[in-house]
Amino acid sequence: MEKRNAQTISAKENRKLGLHIAICKWCKAYNEKLKLLDKVFRKTLIEKEAEINEAEIQDFKNKMIEKLNF
Repeated sequence: MEKRNAQTISAKENRKLGLHIAICKWCKAYNEKLKLLDKVFRKTLIEKEAEINEAEIQDFKNKMIEKLNF
């Protein structure tokens, strides 16, 4: 599961993993937790990128205003 999250795995590996997750309750639960964590991390990353972009835009606007007021 970790390998699949970090990189692309082969179709054979993916099938084997899927079969194992289907029969192993521990791995199925772990896989669900990994999915949830991945979703939370992605959402956090997107929010942080938006904050950075907003700060850069505001900084650019402030610099332009300064130059126009020279």
